[in-house]
Amino acid sequence: MRKTVKLLHTMGAVGFIGAIAALIALHVSLPDPSDVERFAAVRIGMANIAKWILLPSMATVVCSGLLSMAVVPAYGSAGWAWAKLLSGILILEGTLVYVQAPMRRAGERAMAALSGDPQTVELGATLQPEWGSFWVIGAVGVANVVLGIWRPRFIRDDRPAPSETTPSEAAPFEAETGQPPITP
Repeated sequence: MRKTVKLLHTMGAVGFIGAIAALIALHVSLPDPSDVERFAAVRIGMANIAKWILLPSMATVVCSGLLSMAVVPAYGSAGWAWAKLLSGILILEGTLVYVQAPMRRAGERAMAALSGDPQTVELGATLQPEWGSFWVIGAVGVANVVLGIWRPRFIRDDRPAPSETTPSEAAPFEAETGQPPITP
């Protein structure tokens, strides 16, 4: 169960960050809104990436992250896991409000413009806020991955690491073997 949840979490993170990267790449390549057909085609593509890759990936990451917190008892006391949980809430809300919803609306406006509705002025209205949203959500996603890999300790633990030996532990070893213990 633990490995399955970890696999789902990792694959979801790959899909999520990949979708954000694809949205950034498509955003950079957007033609001028006056070229309605090309602009609408790219916007519809961006809406499809948000709908079919970004949203399911984000849901997979959030659900598998919550499930792993429930399955692995050690995560309950790990500061990095709680930091990932908090950043996961930011990712969930940010993705739904600042990426998914604007992409859906832009796709709908692009379809309306292609069907002859003269909304070319409105087609490029949300470009700058989207750009910032992609970068912020992408940075939080990358930070979340870094937390999962690095797993920093946010609370100082003064206990010695398991590989360290104290002088009182070394004395019996030296008495038995005549050599000091090997420490890494």
